Amino acid sequence: MAVAVSREDFYEISPADFFYRNRDIAGFSNPARALYSAVRELVENSLDAGELARKPPDIYVRLSCDGEKGEEGSSVYTLRVEDNGSGVPARNVPQAFGQVFYGSKYRLRQARGTFGLGGTMAILYGQITTNSPVRVISSADGKRIHDYTLMIDIRNNRPIVLKHKVFSNHDGWRGTAIETRLEGEYSRAMPKILEYFRQTAIVAPYANLTFVDPKGRLYRFERATEDLPRPPVETKPHPYGIDVETMKRMIAVTQCRDMASFLREHFHRIGRTVAIRFLVEEAKIPPRRRPKKLSNEEIVKLVKAMKRFNGFRAPSADCLSPLGVELFKAGIVKELNPEFVSVKQRPPSVYLGYPFIVEVAVAYGGGIPRTGDIVLYRFANRIPLLYDEASDVAWKVVHHLVNWRYYKVDPSNDPVAVFIHVCSTKIPYRSVGKEFMADVPEIEREILNGVRDAARDLSLFLSKKIAVEREKQRLDIFEKYLPKIARFSAELAGRKPPDIKPLLKSVVKYDLEEGKEDVGN
Repeated sequence: MAVAVSREDFYEISPADFFYRNRDIAGFSNPARALYSAVRELVENSLDAGELARKPPDIYVRLSCDGEKGEEGSSVYTLRVEDNGSGVPARNVPQAFGQVFYGSKYRLRQARGTFGLGGTMAILYGQITTNSPVRVISSADGKRIHDYTLMIDIRNNRPIVLKHKVFSNHDGWRGTAIETRLEGEYSRAMPKILEYFRQTAIVAPYANLTFVDPKGRLYRFERATEDLPRPPVETKPHPYGIDVETMKRMIAVTQCRDMASFLREHFHRIGRTVAIRFLVEEAKIPPRRRPKKLSNEEIVKLVKAMKRFNGFRAPSADCLSPLGVELFKAGIVKELNPEFVSVKQRPPSVYLGYPFIVEVAVAYGGGIPRTGDIVLYRFANRIPLLYDEASDVAWKVVHHLVNWRYYKVDPSNDPVAVFIHVCSTKIPYRSVGKEFMADVPEIEREILNGVRDAARDLSLFLSKKIAVEREKQRLDIFEKYLPKIARFSAELAGRKPPDIKPLLKSVVKYDLEEGKEDVGN
């Protein structure tokens, strides 16, 4: 009797097809989350474009309901995002918006985007749920406006250009406008979308953000300054962060004829002296050896030697663009108007060869809500992180490693907020959705030190605030009884009652008027 043998078929799928089947891992898991993710990804692209053009961003977002019903109680919306940024060159528009894993983010420098996926994923989700094309209007040169209507060939991960029109740009406008239709559930997504805009206004105080929701309500977040953070500079890989595959790729394309010049040319902050010392003492490779002559075993040994060698200089922070103390403080004051705020920027540090900078702020009072716990705001490369808060390393530091009572803070009663911003060439996200950072010891240490430093300033402020309140109570008692004592004493002595105002000032230890306002350093 013949036995049937099962046979497994093997085939390849494109990146677009993969995310079509697994869109939940990119943050498009349900209609509410998808609507929020689409807004966020397109706004972040617009912010990057404005900063690239070195112009304070003006971003307009409109979300309108088309009246059609989708699946599971969702509705069909049209999302339009328009900016005044650098624009996209016409030759790159189809691939930039119609091909997954195509973009300008694959460089070793700080950027909001990490995977070059977000904007295209929003368009892909819209096509999946409504079968509608995306419209992209862009001008990169200020002379011509290109109007594309596109769809994505999901099977082959290629753009399909349905229409392409070119117009004269009489106004000299530069920027990009994207219009896409997608299913969503705004009633559930609204709190997250509005909170995203509010936190983006904190961490990008140089941007004008305008949002019009499906009910026609206008939300406007005005810029507080026109100063922009300094732009990041593209850098080379640091030897501590290299792996075997990257090393093989470098060797395959290098024009260098010896290993000493290869290390100097392709790696960050390696000079000739250090290169020769590393090759001779640690790697045991002749400095004049040709890179392309290395065997696979020698390449593996070279990479391992790089990770052992302690003579390499730490990475430079030029590839990073921290917000800065003044801009960070301006955003917090603009949106929350706290009674006190202290902002600290930690010195540059390194994890696995990647440089990073941690910025921390602690604020008290004003518009900070009383939630019964410390309010935590998390940012990574100027992106607000709104989901999976308890999984983040910042949550661990703020809620488990810091004893707030030591700093005179009662978390269950005091209106205190902590702001954590981490910028790096490689943020250690634990998901493609970019919502929380992994528990990296180096980053945890810098966050903890930054929080403690800012909390000490808050402790001094609260100590003074308590002392001033006590002085006010003393002054109230003196103001109540001293005039009577002075009047009775003067009547008994047969004299005119004295002026007691100088006496009242002499018994108060603090200048009460000075203590009324303090927004920290």
